[in-house]
Parts: sequence; structure tokens; C-alpha cells
Amino acid sequence: MAGHSQFKNIMHRKGRQDAVKSKLFGKLAREITVAAKLGLPDPTMNARLRAAVIAARAENMTKDSIERAIKKASGNDAENYDEMRYEGYGPGGVAVIVEALTDNRNRTAADVRSAFTKNDGNLGESGSVAWLFERKGVILVDGSADEDELMLTAADAGAEDIEQDESTFRVTTAPEALHAVRAGLEEGGFSIESAESTMVPKTSVEIDDEAMARKVVRLMDELEENDDVQAVYSNFDIPERVMEAVAT
Repeated sequence: MAGHSQFKNIMHRKGRQDAVKSKLFGKLAREITVAAKLGLPDPTMNARLRAAVIAARAENMTKDSIERAIKKASGNDAENYDEMRYEGYGPGGVAVIVEALTDNRNRTAADVRSAFTKNDGNLGESGSVAWLFERKGVILVDGSADEDELMLTAADAGAEDIEQDESTFRVTTAPEALHAVRAGLEEGGFSIESAESTMVPKTSVEIDDEAMARKVVRLMDELEENDDVQAVYSNFDIPERVMEAVAT
């Protein structure tokens, strides 16, 4: 998919990743097929397809499954999907962007609007929150790596920034440099946990109230579980102590 959501990190902390694996693979395959259909079926010649394949591999999607998704783009059974983006505000005033691939615009719009409404949020017009985010490549590297060596290797490969993020290092790149930086890190012997093109918030909204945090998580959860939704981005920041209470 074009980008994974910030909520993915919450799912890992809640231990729910296994439960959504099958659904995730379906979304990854859909993005691969659409990317291959819109451009060349060769990841080296198609930046969007390359990003989709990188995301799929990061989630341990098999090579056969990836190749089937690419081949499906040229088959007669390839479905037609519309790319949709929805923007709005969730509980506590957090900004939310939803990216979807759908074969039924009315259904998807109704489902997304319902998720916002039920969870004290509201949809806005196109562009209403997009200005709060910027597209970046984000690579997570195993936290056991030597920081100085990682910084040198990442800088040489074209990375923009490196910071420690819990048990991992977070390497930020320009979107178009994601593939090159990942390759450089792999050649340097670093263990890559994930690599994705994503929307990074310019500022964050801290949600330190447990009840409000639950509402935010419910909204993210419902959006993520929608089959048409490919990615969800938000600028909330829930402290670990609150997240642990919400996750129980």
C-alpha cells in the first residue's frame, strides 16, 4: 500500500497484528495491482509499484503473492478501483487523513463518514487537514544497531534525519529516496523492520485523557478495519502510560 498508518504502531503494542494479517495482505495486494495497472509492471521502472512491493516485503508477504498481484493487473479479471482521500478531525481535534481504493464510492464515503460520526469526529473538505502533514519515506531499523554507524550509512545513502523511536531507529527520507536509502542500509548490514512512504504530521496533538484516547483509538480501529481503506494518518500523540491503559 502507499502508506501504513500511524495506528499500525498501536496495533503492534496491543498485540493485534496477527489478527489483522490476512486483511492487511489483501490491502497490500490491492495496492500492488493498482500500481502495476497504472504504470509499468516492473518495480524498477514504477516508483509507486516499487513502494508497494517494499511495503509488502516488510510485512513478510510472499514473493509468489506479490507476483500474482502484479500479474493480476494485466489480466481480464483485474478490478477497477477509484482512489479516494477523506480528511477530517477526530476526537480531541486530532487531524485524520484516510486513503482508500474502492469499487463503490458511495459505500466507502458512507462508511468513513459513519466512523467519524460515531466516534465524535467530523469529515471536512478536501485539503482541510492535508496541510498539517508532509509525505516522507520512513524506515524503521532494529534498535540494537550501532547509532554512529547507522547515522553515517544513512547519511551517505541520502537520509534526511534519524531519531530513536522506542526500540527502533526511525530513518526519515524524501519519498523518492526511500528505495535508495533502504538499499544502502541493507548493504550496510542493518536489519530493516519496515520501510514505507507515509504522511508525517508537522505537529502533534497530545491526548493524555484516557477516555478521549479510547475514542481516538476506536476511530482509528474502525477506519483501519474497513476493507476499502488502504491507510489512515493522524497527528495524535498518546503517552505510553495512557496507551497501556487503553490497550488493556
